[in-house]
Amino acid sequence: MTEPIVDAAPALDFDLKNLPKVSLHDHLDGGLRPATIIELAEAVGHTLPSTDPVALGEWFRESADSGSLVRYLETFDHTIAVMQTKEALVRVAKEFVEDLADDGVVYGEVRWAPEQHLQKGLTLDEVVDAVQEGIEAGVEAVAARGRDIQVGQLITAMRHADRSQEIAELAVRHRENGAVGFDIAGAEDGFPPSRFKDAFTYLAEQHFPATVHAGEAAGLDSIRSALVDGRALRLGHGVRIAEDISVEFEDMDPENDGEEAVGMVTLGEVAAWVRDRGIALEICPSSNLQTGAIAEFGEGIESHPIDMLYQLGFNVTVNTDNRLMSGVTLTNEFELLVETFDYDLDDLLELTLNAAEASFLSLDEKEALVEYINDAYANLAG
Repeated sequence: MTEPIVDAAPALDFDLKNLPKVSLHDHLDGGLRPATIIELAEAVGHTLPSTDPVALGEWFRESADSGSLVRYLETFDHTIAVMQTKEALVRVAKEFVEDLADDGVVYGEVRWAPEQHLQKGLTLDEVVDAVQEGIEAGVEAVAARGRDIQVGQLITAMRHADRSQEIAELAVRHRENGAVGFDIAGAEDGFPPSRFKDAFTYLAEQHFPATVHAGEAAGLDSIRSALVDGRALRLGHGVRIAEDISVEFEDMDPENDGEEAVGMVTLGEVAAWVRDRGIALEICPSSNLQTGAIAEFGEGIESHPIDMLYQLGFNVTVNTDNRLMSGVTLTNEFELLVETFDYDLDDLLELTLNAAEASFLSLDEKEALVEYINDAYANLAG
């Protein structure tokens, strides 16, 4: 892990939006602008819960904030319905990149499932080409405003379908056309990575990296399968790795003369493997709270195990998951951590460097990204 170069963290009296950020876990179909959804829905005759952008945005947030991953995923019926043509995919991808840049993101990986966008006759290759066209248009638009951003595609297979091998081959086929990694998404419980073992083996043979949704709706068995069967280099969410960590306090007596209880931490085999080998956790704080992924640890964000994982040396990265459904930006998630866990500038820098180094960029590109982030923080601190 690259050490932060900032020696002392100043007070957070600046706009966090200006900090350079790295986004690793952000779904294309979960980041549309409400106004865009309304326009695209009208064009294809799709009925929405509301045709007012503000009201529609509120509907998405309220539906997602149910404590149920199943209910959370249902909101995607509307976004996917309006992403079935080349023109729609290009527009959505372009706006996605622009919105990331407006939030200070300098490198992002956008994940999406091409198999969900074939209803109007497009082929798998055509939808990937359309999204790449939109990404490149977004990058150009951002550059025209004097800013830089780089975005790669994480080609995703849906767990409940039987197309993992086909989608894996699609991802490899487009590795020179914007595809930087592979993922599986959708209903985690009941669809372990072991079901797609052959596809992951193929990807490994092709030296193509994979991140795997695991440790969100299912627990340690899912994480173990992601590591063993999925050969995951990162864990999508992965927050339930905390279930493999036990903390015992030696002194819980309130009459202990003001001395704090000492916690003895024990890591299970899976947790130790993930931490000791620096396997990145793509943690999405607000989303984890909304979907019930952290229900075992408590009801509020203060109960989220992200801080424990961070303090114990896990390779924690901070992400948004679905900006539309959760009503958040990466800036919002950083602000949440600052307010909840009293994180300072050093903490935000380390979390950002974790994400940069866990990206699926080449080593040279990672080093350049890390240098850029360090310089930006140093200038801010100076």
